[in-house]
Amino acid sequence: MTDHETNPLNPEAINLPFNYSSIKNEFVLLSSGEDTQTADGTWVIIQSNSVILKQSHSRLELPGGRLPDWMSPQQTPVCVGIWRGKPLRAFTVSGSLRMKSPFVAATFNAADEQMDIRTLTLAGLSKQILHWEQQSRHCSRCGAETEPIASSRGKLCTSCRAEHFPHIHPCAIVLVKRGSELLLTRKAEWQSGRYSLVAGFLDVGESLEECAIREVREETGIEITNVRYVGSQNWPFPAQLMAGFTADYAGGGIVVDHSELEDARWFSVNALPTLPPSRSIARWIIDNFK
Repeated sequence: MTDHETNPLNPEAINLPFNYSSIKNEFVLLSSGEDTQTADGTWVIIQSNSVILKQSHSRLELPGGRLPDWMSPQQTPVCVGIWRGKPLRAFTVSGSLRMKSPFVAATFNAADEQMDIRTLTLAGLSKQILHWEQQSRHCSRCGAETEPIASSRGKLCTSCRAEHFPHIHPCAIVLVKRGSELLLTRKAEWQSGRYSLVAGFLDVGESLEECAIREVREETGIEITNVRYVGSQNWPFPAQLMAGFTADYAGGGIVVDHSELEDARWFSVNALPTLPPSRSIARWIIDNFK
């Protein structure tokens, strides 16, 4: 078994993409503002919700070395870390930039999984860091510019000296079971026929378990009990932490909150609809705890 495969008798969410397990032996995260003097390296190029990959023989991979002039960064790239002994740098390009062979734009949430777990993790981590760098240029307290804090991804205000660190937004995601049935929901913007789990952001003053109970009640009208934590996943779109739970049905009939969802219904475990791809904790929970 490799270090990123799951033992079905003891499933571990740590082995999901966007966590460090798949890259831990070959990657070193650098602090904010750090870089190396080495020009050669690997690029993570983000275009909206896609990462630019290079077609190499029969597979897609992160580009390395010199980029073509039409794709040269228009801003200073961020050095994310050291990947396989060379710098991993990231930058964004315009959504209107058209790719030329052998480069292609691979969507993070595509139904087909075009990226292997290491590429997906490096790209997701880089996307999250780029988002933080863009959001942290100015102090949220006084509006002055910030500067890097040594040995971290934090930022220090150059005026009021307030310290700021990456904003991680916790969410609860929960699999609700009623005998041999699962409560699944879908949003209108998802791929046709795809259903997933109830999920939502933590509110002020809530525990994660309380968040799971509230989100299920608000979105579906269902009451749940016996809420049990099963694992978590970094979800860098742009900066969530998904805390996964299972729970049992406690009562109520489905009343869909159409401001949030298109549909919600019970499905037999033997007749499930199209589910999220295996890169997500939603699918991991369904596969391991249904």
